[in-house]
Amino acid sequence: MLRWFADNARDLPWRRNPTPYRVWVSEIMLQQTRVEAVREKYTAFLRRFPDVRKLARASQEAVLVAWSGLGYYRRARQLHAAAKLVVTNHDGKFPRDAAAIAALPGIGRYTAGAIGSIAWQQAVPIVDGNIERVFARWHGIEGAIKSAPVARRLWTLAQSWVETGVAAGHSPCSLNQSLMELGALVCTPRAPRCGQCPVAAHCRARATGSPESLPRRAAAAKAVPLQLVLAGLRDAGGRVWLQRRRGGESPLPAGLWEFPHCKGAARSAKAKLESLLGCTMHRPGRPVQRKHSIMHWKITLTLLPAFMPQVGAAGPHVQGAQGRWFTPAQARKAAQSGATAKLLQVLLAGE
Repeated sequence: MLRWFADNARDLPWRRNPTPYRVWVSEIMLQQTRVEAVREKYTAFLRRFPDVRKLARASQEAVLVAWSGLGYYRRARQLHAAAKLVVTNHDGKFPRDAAAIAALPGIGRYTAGAIGSIAWQQAVPIVDGNIERVFARWHGIEGAIKSAPVARRLWTLAQSWVETGVAAGHSPCSLNQSLMELGALVCTPRAPRCGQCPVAAHCRARATGSPESLPRRAAAAKAVPLQLVLAGLRDAGGRVWLQRRRGGESPLPAGLWEFPHCKGAARSAKAKLESLLGCTMHRPGRPVQRKHSIMHWKITLTLLPAFMPQVGAAGPHVQGAQGRWFTPAQARKAAQSGATAKLLQVLLAGE
């Protein structure tokens, strides 16, 4: 495995100079996100916040702007909160103790293990989605991969793997990353490349002739369709009205800049939006529709472009939200979700 890893490991930016801070940021970014989506974001984030003190001193708005496009924005808020604790409680030095690492916001067993083994060379295990798949196939684990008994077995296997390797004189960093890389490049969810696998001779799933049958997963939750209609408001100066909610029933992430919106179909939503805004939407344009997915939600987004004369100096008011006018340049740079960015690009086309 280690020979295979040495020959095939990808050149990823977080593998260069793997300090605790750099490993930590990369692991938080990579949660539920593809490597290719993280590469450029990670490099840009490190340029803006090169160390934990710079991250701790930054405003949450600046952190969210740097995070925009990666989704799951709670991760960014927890990263920011954890940076403040590292500075306050650990004098800006990332803790080595596993319990102290795990006590930081947003850091679970996997992330703590990744930091410990990759940055500190500690003989601690990690189990991510790639390692789950590799071990399930390699050891022929039939149970549901996310069930508690299977999770315990996977962590036991991972612990044995790293302890045995370290006892033989190998690096915990390379041991754990070799498993993850095998899952990412060879033991893929579909069409695994068994002919390229360094442990294929020992793989029970391959011996059965159906490696794709493992790991077994519980039935996925059924997708829930949802229609949202959004108000794309512009004033006489071409500015855009965006709001920031503290929370609520919308599946769109709170705390980011977004278009005011409500549930329902486009044909019946204008009056509802006007009631929400407390003013009239003038000269409505052609609706713009886009599809978006968040967790189990399959969302149809319909943007209603409209002209909005300023109501007083502040603009429209939506209860439970903070709103303001943005120039097009400001709007493009605001901390926003992928859903908002899709529609903003259409609304501002030609600017």
